Amino acid sequence: MHDLVIRNARVIDGTGSAEFVGDMAVTDGVITDVGEVTGNSSRQIDADGQLLMPGWVDIHTHYDGQATWDPEMTPSSWHGVTTAVFGNCGVGFAPVRPGSEDFLINLMEGVEDIPGSVLAEGIDFSWQSYPEYLDVLGSMPRVMDIGSQIPHGALRFYVMGERGADHNEIPDAGELLLMEKLVVEAFAAGALGFTTSRTTKHKAADGRLTPSLSAGDPELAAIANAMRVADAGILQVNSDFGHGEFETIREAARISGRPLSALIIQVDHEPDLWRETLSNIEKANAEGISATGQVGCRPIGVLLGLDATVNPLGNHPSYKAIAHLSLEERAAMLRNNSQLRRDLIEERPPDGFSEWMDYALTRAFELGPDLNYEPEPSESVASRAEQNGDSPWRLVVDLLSRGSGETLLLYPFENYSSGSLNEIHEMLTHPNTVCGVGDAGAHVGTICDASYPTYLLTHWGRDRTRGERLPLEFLVNKQTRRTAETYGLFDRGVLRPGYKADFNIVDFEQLSVGPPELIRDLPAGGKRLVQRPTGYSHTFVSGVEVGSNGEVTGERPGQLVRGTQADPR
Repeated sequence: MHDLVIRNARVIDGTGSAEFVGDMAVTDGVITDVGEVTGNSSRQIDADGQLLMPGWVDIHTHYDGQATWDPEMTPSSWHGVTTAVFGNCGVGFAPVRPGSEDFLINLMEGVEDIPGSVLAEGIDFSWQSYPEYLDVLGSMPRVMDIGSQIPHGALRFYVMGERGADHNEIPDAGELLLMEKLVVEAFAAGALGFTTSRTTKHKAADGRLTPSLSAGDPELAAIANAMRVADAGILQVNSDFGHGEFETIREAARISGRPLSALIIQVDHEPDLWRETLSNIEKANAEGISATGQVGCRPIGVLLGLDATVNPLGNHPSYKAIAHLSLEERAAMLRNNSQLRRDLIEERPPDGFSEWMDYALTRAFELGPDLNYEPEPSESVASRAEQNGDSPWRLVVDLLSRGSGETLLLYPFENYSSGSLNEIHEMLTHPNTVCGVGDAGAHVGTICDASYPTYLLTHWGRDRTRGERLPLEFLVNKQTRRTAETYGLFDRGVLRPGYKADFNIVDFEQLSVGPPELIRDLPAGGKRLVQRPTGYSHTFVSGVEVGSNGEVTGERPGQLVRGTQADPR
């Protein structure tokens, strides 16, 4: 007898093969049959033509802290994610020496926009070594499976102390040997990867550049050699990819003999650089290095609003005078107090923030109820104001003061240089890319890209009007089997007998990412933006239902996934 049978589903099995109508059986947390299932079962679900797909495997999250206090792993669990990997971009919380916790918090706060007060309150730092950190993660039952990577920033600071954050310092021979030893230990304990950041965008909250930015060839070689010795894991990198930078990373990957995965993002000051990086990834594969580019599916941006981290009016003295009021009271005053409105519109403070906002408004859009993440350039705040012969700041005040003041503006600062998602289409359809720039768990007051797996299906598979859509089978494969196998997780991401029973049943017609909502449920009363989707009828992890019609069930079958010592491919 089967434990569970799903019947009458539109099956998209994660392999990229064509959709078909059929059933699926599950026993002991494993898929046992797909197609036309016979026999009895303890439970049966009639999918009634809904989509049956593998659970999303999100390989680029920043739940390093949240995973130690939140067994529900929201908002990712709401969006059908059944496996989340964190420790990305060289930031994390292990290894850590007693007394240096504040530095790692300061680094995570600056790089990933997670308030230091939240992290300080939420993390108990009951570990020092990276293996001890994994043991803590593994001790908590949770809603989904998780995997972790050892971060370069934490490793460097652990080995070198304050010198590790000084870019004029380099590790000596003894410190290089210690780095190598600790990386080998991390992979033996189950790390899925080693991550490093080599981008000037990454700064600690105190303004210092991320420690791994200037790591030289000897340091990278020591880490790569540790990966070769361990014969495990993936090398994940976030880089500006300036002149010669990819060659440096490629050499580290060559020494390690392990796969390389690099973030691919379009930046305005060099809008075609991403194509050069993707070309280098192609060449690396031709040379025998298994390399992928992690790409997004919508613009990377900032949500601007009265209660968001970035408030367009927040630097104005007249606004500061009412900042203590409730959101609804502030919105009412912005609508009705003519003197306040005049000050905010006509007397902008002559500072750097105002200058930045003047530019941002040429690219910022009202994120209305239709949640349009691919707006026309003519719909920007500045363009709309110009069309009406008015000030963009008047329109900003009008928009942000609507209703109870919850209106948000989307300022896409990456992946939107052309004013469309045509470049994203090019990224997504490249054979050497996988999905992975969502940053779930991070940037909590500025964006909620944890919702991107849902958006991948809705926008690219159903709703896009400004260009080509993509087949659902292709999209599901890109976010399930491809992401899982990139990280050596060969037991999931596919609906076939023998695979882990992680899956979603989705009402595709009702599927939506949901509007951004600011809630205050983090430790120390911290706020975060979340998006609650609709359309996820059922989410299962290891054959156990963890989500039903948008609500968690209370079941917590999720486990820590520890990497293997050898790649079975």
